[in-house]
Amino acid sequence: MDLFNLHNKHLDKAFDNLKQFHLKFASNFRTKTRSVEQQSLQYLQGIFLEQGRGNMVQYAKKVPDTNNQTHHHFISNSSWDEKPVIKQIQEEVIQRIGDKNNGSIHIDESGYPKKGNHSVGVKRQYCGRLGKVDNCQVGVFMGYTNENNRTLIDERLYLPKNWANDPIRRMECGVPDDVVFKTKDELAFEMILDAKISKIPFAWVGMDSFYGHKPWLLESIDKKEITYIADLPYNTRVWLDLPKTEIPKKKGKCGRNPTRERVADGEPEPIKVEKLVDMLDSPESHRVFLRDTERKELWCQMVCLRVYPVHDDLPGKEVWLILRRNEGEKEIKYQFSNASADTSIKRLGQMSCSHYWIERVFQDAKGNAGMADYQVRGWTGCHHHMVMTMLAMLFIMEIQIEWGKKAPMLTVMDVKEIFEVIMPKKEFTKEDLLDFIRQKHRARLSARKSHHRRNRK
Repeated sequence: MDLFNLHNKHLDKAFDNLKQFHLKFASNFRTKTRSVEQQSLQYLQGIFLEQGRGNMVQYAKKVPDTNNQTHHHFISNSSWDEKPVIKQIQEEVIQRIGDKNNGSIHIDESGYPKKGNHSVGVKRQYCGRLGKVDNCQVGVFMGYTNENNRTLIDERLYLPKNWANDPIRRMECGVPDDVVFKTKDELAFEMILDAKISKIPFAWVGMDSFYGHKPWLLESIDKKEITYIADLPYNTRVWLDLPKTEIPKKKGKCGRNPTRERVADGEPEPIKVEKLVDMLDSPESHRVFLRDTERKELWCQMVCLRVYPVHDDLPGKEVWLILRRNEGEKEIKYQFSNASADTSIKRLGQMSCSHYWIERVFQDAKGNAGMADYQVRGWTGCHHHMVMTMLAMLFIMEIQIEWGKKAPMLTVMDVKEIFEVIMPKKEFTKEDLLDFIRQKHRARLSARKSHHRRNRK
């Protein structure tokens, strides 16, 4: 079987593919008084033309008939609403890879290192990209996956409490009046509910341990009759058997009668999930196929137990506890799932490893769609850029699916590299080069003056 049947005719139509794709979204970039439809296409061109890290200045060097001011106005100042674009992205994803049995949504966050204190939402907080606490912005995202097909379908910017309660900083960055402080897990739950209301077909929602160790979030998802698979910290405590609980009898004659339920005296203490690791080498362990990788099939040893999580010192609702160790690796994964008690080991294995694909989504977004490469400070600019990133990712996925029929081993990176080469590029004259450098000097001078004004204040 020939694994590569792409030809020149496919590349000749590639830019037309982008224009046709963009045309489906064009109406979202028109208002009653103005259209930024052309600028939105040019911004997408910039994302695909840029090699490595980029920004609006770099896009202006490569995209024909545009400049830095054009891109800056489109992202930071134009009045198009990103919400209808997100809605249409979701509709396109449903048509392309939507599956109520094997599709899944995943919640995760991403941090973007920033200098200074003036970019919206920036503060010293944990940045996953750096693996430490540093000055950064944090966004909470929702991805959609179906086997190896994946993309982002929703986003929220996390606005820390000190920002949400600071009217001056809010005004300077254009934070809307109706935006209030919400924790990252509250933003995540908001997107999960929106996905259900929008009737996005999915069989489960996945999340890492930051969200997985929030009992209120898991309980709220369960109450909405949504299945979850949630990573856990190693020190999460559970009961293997349901302990008896009681309202203890009053001791003595003084004081009020007890009203708070607690675990009865003599019942076993809950144990940390890490204490169950030896079960992976026991007869209760199952060898489960997870997915194909570039080098080999990925299998794991998995143990699935019905347990009772500790919630406020009491046993919570019975759930699955999944212990997983991928073959050839030492790391142990701990997960909870509220999937039904009759769920098969194979199905739990499918759910257990699906979070891998949202991690790949972020790699795709940052490496191929300019997700982390932006230089805007305001609320509007930040959301506009993220939605354009999501739009670029959707297009890459669609091309990968379409061209994948001719070249089954085609990757996201392959698609990006093709478009870096075949997209129309700006031809620079000496005068253009001098004008470009002149614009950079003006921007540099303006930034310097702005810094001086802030320092004087």
